[in-house]
Amino acid sequence: MKPPIRILALDAGAGTQDIVLYESDREPENCIKLVLPSQTQVVAARIRRITSRRSPLHLAGFLMGGGASSEAIRAHLAAGLPVSAQPDAARTLHNDLDRVQRMGIDLTELPPLGAEVVWLGDVDIPALTQALRAFEVELPALWAIAVQDHGYDPSTDAHEHRYRFLAELLEQADDLRALAFRTPPAYLLRMQAVRRQVPGCVLMDTGPAAVLGALCDPVVWRAARSDGAVVVNVGNMHTFGVAIRGTRIYGLFEHHTGGVTPAVLADLVSALQSGRLTHPDVVRLGGHGAVLTPAYAAAAPFPFVAITGPNRSLVRPLGWYEAAPFGDMMVTGCYGLIEATLRLLERETGDQLPSLLPVEG
Repeated sequence: MKPPIRILALDAGAGTQDIVLYESDREPENCIKLVLPSQTQVVAARIRRITSRRSPLHLAGFLMGGGASSEAIRAHLAAGLPVSAQPDAARTLHNDLDRVQRMGIDLTELPPLGAEVVWLGDVDIPALTQALRAFEVELPALWAIAVQDHGYDPSTDAHEHRYRFLAELLEQADDLRALAFRTPPAYLLRMQAVRRQVPGCVLMDTGPAAVLGALCDPVVWRAARSDGAVVVNVGNMHTFGVAIRGTRIYGLFEHHTGGVTPAVLADLVSALQSGRLTHPDVVRLGGHGAVLTPAYAAAAPFPFVAITGPNRSLVRPLGWYEAAPFGDMMVTGCYGLIEATLRLLERETGDQLPSLLPVEG
C-alpha cells in the first residue's frame, strides 16, 4: 500500500500566509490549517522594533513581497537611521538596484558593525518546522506555494509584465488545474526567489489558486459545470476575476483592490459575464488588464457569480455567492494549490491521484 500523499500548501498574501498540510488519507476538514501573519507583516514588525531602538538595519536573505516590509524600511530611512542590504534582499524594495541605492541604502553582503540583521523571504521554513514539531507534526518533502509576482524587465513597467504573465498562462493552458509549475519564467523574480528558498517546490499565482480553490465549494462547482460562472478573488492587494465553465478559463481580469468599489467591480463582472469585457476597459480603470481567449465571447454568458478572498465584504452588498470550500474561506487558495499540485503529480508520474473537486454526478 502506498503511503499517503503529503503536501504543504502555502498561500503567501499581503496580510496573511494561509497554510494547509494536506494528507490524502484524511478528510480535508481534518487536515492541519494555519492562518498566520504574512512574512511581509512579520518582517515589518521586526524592522519597527529596530527603528524604535534607533539601531542600524541590515537586510539579508531573499527578494520577497513588499507592502508592509517596504513601508517599514522606508520609515527606518525617514527616521534618519542607516539601512544596508544584500543585493537579493534589496530587490524587495525595487528590482532596479541603482534606484535602491538612490533611496540611501548601502548594498553590501556583510552587515556593518553594530547593525541588526533582519532576514527577508516569503517563506520561513525554520519557524514553520518549529511550530509544527511542537505538535509532533513533521513537514512534508513537497511544498506548493502561491505568490503574486509582477515580474521585472528594465525595458517595461510592472503592469506590462503582469499582463504578459497572465497572457502566457492562458497560452500554455486554458485549464485552471494546469496552472501550477516547478520552473517559473526568468522574469518572475519573486517566484525565482521562492524556488531558491524551497528547492523542488510547486509554484502557482495566487489568483488562479484562489479561483480553483473556490471550485471545491459544491455550489460553485455545480454552477461552473452547468451554465458557467465568474469567480472573483478580492484579495488584500489585488482583485482577480475569471470566467470559467468547468475548469476551463475563457477570460480573466485583474485590478488593484485599493481601486475597487462595488460599482467598479459590478461593471467589470457584468462585462465579463456577458462576453463584452476588453483589456482597455480594465486598464482605463487602473487595473492590470484583461486576458480573453478566442472562444470567450461565443462562450458567454456566465450567469453565476461567486466571490472569495479576505476583502470580499467590500462587495458583499452585491449579493454574490460567498465560496467556502470545505467550510473555510481563508484557505481557499491552499485548496486550489493542492488540487493543481495533484494534477501536476499525475502528469509527472502517470498515477491516478485523488481530487479535491466535488464528485461529479
